Amino acid sequence: MAKTPPALPQAALELLVLRAVANEPLHGYGIAVRLHQTSDELLRVEEGSLYPALHRLEQEGLLRSEWQASETNRRARYYSLTARGRRRLIEQQENWERLTEGVARVLRFA
Repeated sequence: MAKTPPALPQAALELLVLRAVANEPLHGYGIAVRLHQTSDELLRVEEGSLYPALHRLEQEGLLRSEWQASETNRRARYYSLTARGRRRLIEQQENWERLTEGVARVLRFA
């Protein structure tokens, strides 16, 4: 029986979304697929979490969006990083690496 992946905390979801669109614009479904595939299918982001996060990140000026035709020729909103989003990505990635290093140390020695 496959285990259900745990829900992502908001800060982790923000970091992963920013990273997913760092190299190319993606639509919401494309972001979810990218995260699922690059995590070796360990992470699954539900629409109910992803789309509010995309909206919030756009409102904060970290993402920009534009309507384009998708691979299936449907209109889709594609998201890309702003300069502010790229700075936030670097900052959040550094914070995440420090946090996970600290947690790993505690787990090894506790």
